[in-house]
Amino acid sequence: MSKILNWLDDFLFTPDSDRWLALLRVGLGSQVVLFCLSLQDDWNQLFAGESSGFISRDLTEAIVNIESPFVPRLGWLVSAGSHLGLTEQAAVSLVWLVLLCAGCCLFAGLFSRIAAFSAWFLHLCAVKSGDFLAYGMDNFTTIGLFYLMLSPLPDGYALDARIWRTPNKDARILGFFRRVLQLHLCVIYFFGGLTKSLGAGWWTGASLWRAITRPPFDIVSVHTLLSWHGILPFLGIAVCLIETGYPIFIWWRRTRLIWLMSILTMHIGIALVMGLYLFSSIMIILNLAAFGPGLTRRRQTGPEEIHAARAVPVLS
Repeated sequence: MSKILNWLDDFLFTPDSDRWLALLRVGLGSQVVLFCLSLQDDWNQLFAGESSGFISRDLTEAIVNIESPFVPRLGWLVSAGSHLGLTEQAAVSLVWLVLLCAGCCLFAGLFSRIAAFSAWFLHLCAVKSGDFLAYGMDNFTTIGLFYLMLSPLPDGYALDARIWRTPNKDARILGFFRRVLQLHLCVIYFFGGLTKSLGAGWWTGASLWRAITRPPFDIVSVHTLLSWHGILPFLGIAVCLIETGYPIFIWWRRTRLIWLMSILTMHIGIALVMGLYLFSSIMIILNLAAFGPGLTRRRQTGPEEIHAARAVPVLS
């Protein structure tokens, strides 16, 4: 029993450097900024109350309230702003501005903890208030921001660390948060691949055809797709194998680079073929942060690298 507990302790609390945390912070900061800029022209209309928006925010939040009254939403901030004399439009615009500033601060590593919490909370409010239009990108961005908010910020590459001269973080705690992110991605990809594998559509290519020909994702002409339709079954099978095998081959050092490059190539393909740029970017950010740093052997020189050198081989 003691051997199992020792192995579990070594596995969960493998000492690690903060390079992965810096990558996650910069990546998520960029993601939040791009998210805000992509909705800049439609933000107020998208999150307007009553019937003036695309879909009434009041209706969306009423449905969210039925699920749980404790889920954050923009209505809370609009209500708080009304007590300060702000109109609904001004409050919604202020949320956009603060979220954009939080993304910029994360990118630079300035006021990292406050920026991470603000970005997570405001992004979650926006996603839940526009739940009918939310998709996987919004959910994965919220997940990434949640992990970042709880992680031992600031990392050594942030402006905070250089300005305030913060001490080095505990290498075991850094390793723990990275390990949880790794395990979470394994669960996501495995069950995503398993769900695809249970249906015949991905084995025959039919599901892949429907995905890339359905508006608004049909950015590649049907004539072009018809000339390449013979490879769709192979691509569908490859997606199933890559996602289902992710929690196995991403841990094995000999196949980790192959599997990481395969999953990154898959998401780049999704961006180019379907136009899901923000979805692909958040998945690439999460994968690179979880399994990118330490992928290749480097000469260990600095104090952080010395801590990382003591890691279990699964991260080396």
